Amino acid sequence: MMPTSELAAQVADEGEAIGEIVLEVTSPRLARDLYDTPAAVSVVDAPAIRQGQQRLQLDESLNTVPGLFFQNRYNFAQNLRLSTRGFGARAPFGIRGIRIQVDGIPYTLPDGQSQIDAIDLDSAQRIEVIRGPSSVQYGNAAGGVLDITTARGDDLPPGARLRLDGGSDDYRKAAIQGNGVHGDTSAIATLSWMNVNGHREQSEAEKGLFNARVSHELDSERELTATFNALHNPKAQDPGGLTLSQVEDDPNQATFMAKRLDSGQTVNQQTLGLQYQDAAVLPGEVTVNTFYSHRDFAQQLPFPGASRVAYDRHFYGISSQYQQGSELAGRPLTWVTGADVHRQSDDRRRYQVSPMGEITGQTQAETQNATNVAVFAQGDLALTDRLNFSLGTRWDHLRLSVDDDRLEDGDDSGSRTFREVSGVAGLSYRLAPRHQVYATVGTAFESPTFTEFANPSGAGGFNPDVEPQKALNREIGVRGLWGNSLSYDLALFSIRVKDEILPYELDGRTFYENAGETRRNGVELGLGWDISYAWRVTTALTLADYELRDFTDEQGNDADGNDIPGLPGTLWVSELEWQGMAGRFAALEWQYVGSFYAENSNQTRVSDYWLLGARAGDSVRLGNQTLNLYAGVRNVLDEDYFSNVRINANADRAVEDRGYFEPGAGRTFYAGLEWAF
Repeated sequence: MMPTSELAAQVADEGEAIGEIVLEVTSPRLARDLYDTPAAVSVVDAPAIRQGQQRLQLDESLNTVPGLFFQNRYNFAQNLRLSTRGFGARAPFGIRGIRIQVDGIPYTLPDGQSQIDAIDLDSAQRIEVIRGPSSVQYGNAAGGVLDITTARGDDLPPGARLRLDGGSDDYRKAAIQGNGVHGDTSAIATLSWMNVNGHREQSEAEKGLFNARVSHELDSERELTATFNALHNPKAQDPGGLTLSQVEDDPNQATFMAKRLDSGQTVNQQTLGLQYQDAAVLPGEVTVNTFYSHRDFAQQLPFPGASRVAYDRHFYGISSQYQQGSELAGRPLTWVTGADVHRQSDDRRRYQVSPMGEITGQTQAETQNATNVAVFAQGDLALTDRLNFSLGTRWDHLRLSVDDDRLEDGDDSGSRTFREVSGVAGLSYRLAPRHQVYATVGTAFESPTFTEFANPSGAGGFNPDVEPQKALNREIGVRGLWGNSLSYDLALFSIRVKDEILPYELDGRTFYENAGETRRNGVELGLGWDISYAWRVTTALTLADYELRDFTDEQGNDADGNDIPGLPGTLWVSELEWQGMAGRFAALEWQYVGSFYAENSNQTRVSDYWLLGARAGDSVRLGNQTLNLYAGVRNVLDEDYFSNVRINANADRAVEDRGYFEPGAGRTFYAGLEWAF
């Protein structure tokens, strides 16, 4: 949630006099004031991202955004899992159902899957989060949006910064950043390298990131920005999921097969993006983003069989939009329209691996292509000085195809095409200059990814029994700022999803099926209170009910009325912060995650848990240079808990033999210094 101090700082004196808030949000595609936005939108600024944080995973920055649930912080082979309002919970790795973009470059593929291992939090300057129906303007994978903006060369004082971190489990990280401005051109570059052995066996990881942005003002109304990002991940081991008996025996162990097969992944990725903004060619403003990304990936899964996977991916596209302010029937109208054309091409291979780790044959060689062409439009009409009506729509043409290059077992080529229309309508009313109430309703679709189209019958091509899921989202909310000290953000949501896509496992591999229907109802509350100049409390509470309807699971169990697995009904995160003079700070964070179930049949309840964390730091001025010192402790009370649960895993085994659980780390420490010169 947006810190009250920053929110208040962005209320200009003249803005207060005329009752306008100048805090602008752009993630709903239509740039507008926060208090004119009929959606659950949260903004996280640079201090929350950086101050005393390791900057390893997004949960560090976004924990106090209501409605977000994070898992898998410590398994770098599977990466962080994120869900909001139930979207994204099914993913055993990566993220589904949520749109991720960085500096206008999509990190979500046309087929709906997202990887976030290349996001550089050392460069991040701002994160906007949409929860709910307003995200439909991004099409497939539209349960929410994370819009990340990295720093420009003119966002920071010119100079350089060197960071060195160290901590438990042989954690080491170094980062260097430099930026400057020359005439109409600004530039910034960040390079980092991280090593960690991990708290479990077979969980070592190494990762290097490079992120750079160069912006050039062609004139006062035109600007061109180039972004380059590179990921080098030579090692990310996967210890596998444990059974309860294995957890009780040794929670830090890896599975036998994970160690024997040396399970894990290697990744190399390079992304180049160009953004052109022009406020002069037309009455409004034109923005064009184009990008190209190449990803080289190889993975050994923690079991024998068809478990070695590799692909070579090319992902590219162009997005354009035009925004203008005009009038309709004498009332102010702000509108945006645009188009997206994105293409994904994966050259995929899969190999058969023996229990001794030997490759005994190839089971897959195919090219997977996904092309998405979409047009969208959205407008805000000021019905009165306080009441705004918003209406938006998007049309998507999504084609997924498989070209089989391994024909000795038959031609398994095929294609699926989806044509979907999504829409959103909302009302926003300003009760006062800094208080708003809104209501929104929207539809969304989410196609299965290529991975989720895998055919459990053993045939290639697409599983003919899996269809896209479609959602009807309804939301009402209020937000505001009392005085300059207390901010609040309350949202109530009700979602109906038809043909919910859920995972199950067969012979060690994950496959997917449609549930009849799911219902999701809940409330999200965010509060921020500046108790004094130095003290601040932030809290985020989510209470929700996620329910399966009209569904029989793969073992024949009637799951009607059961909870959707992997989703706790209660999440509560709070943070107490102290800010002293000259950069001195301290923060105490406590987190509660309620219990949930590990499978559709609700036979295995995962216990709730509390986590406590703390961090502190100080700054020392050395002439024109600054030395920042910081340290932190995670899981202060050394709580036993599961940092990830592989939902519906090993569904073909007896419940007690299913490897659902990835134990979280015990008490861990980190410390570091940053030299700004």
